[in-house]
Amino acid sequence: MVAAEAREFSGILKRFPPAAKLVWKKARFAREVFRNGDRWWLVANGPGPRCVEEVFGQKMEINGIVNTGFCGALDPSLRIGDIVVWDDAPPGCPASFVRGEISSSDRVVVTAAEKRQLREKTGAIAAEMEAAAVKKIAADWCVPFYCVRAVSDTAQEDLPLDFNLYRDAAGRFRLPRIAMAAMSRPFTRIPALKRLEANCNVASESLGAFFADCRF
Repeated sequence: MVAAEAREFSGILKRFPPAAKLVWKKARFAREVFRNGDRWWLVANGPGPRCVEEVFGQKMEINGIVNTGFCGALDPSLRIGDIVVWDDAPPGCPASFVRGEISSSDRVVVTAAEKRQLREKTGAIAAEMEAAAVKKIAADWCVPFYCVRAVSDTAQEDLPLDFNLYRDAAGRFRLPRIAMAAMSRPFTRIPALKRLEANCNVASESLGAFFADCRF
């Protein structure tokens, strides 16, 4: 199971058996879990395709890859915490979800106007940054691929900051610079970041509830 950030696993780990720390070169977070007789590796590689390629540069003996985490809605009908599935749904998942195309690129989609333009251009219902790169790895390794995302910002809302401005050469977010940008306009940006944090918590719980009902 692959996500960009460790926090995207928090709702899942609440519902999975206790996880053991896993040593994984260049990964930001890695845990091993045994559940229903299956061995799971939960790996956070960082945002964007460059981070995916860096962490998964060598083929591994696995049975499948699930890409998960948060996404921004492009479809105005999607709400915070809604589950979006790209292509095939994982087997044995009775929880509700919305199936549709996901736009995957090395860029945070920041404004409602940008989301609207991307939906008109691609027909996608949501946007994120890693799924296409993970899907390519699954194809190269000849293993099944699933993409399950939870909405953390709606199509109608702007993000608090243009997070694209605060990434390093590898694509990872520079948290000190984000904090400084927030402090430059504390009365508007800090409350907006807190709302986004709350939305991410809802999305994380939705992912946890979804995967708790899945049987692979």
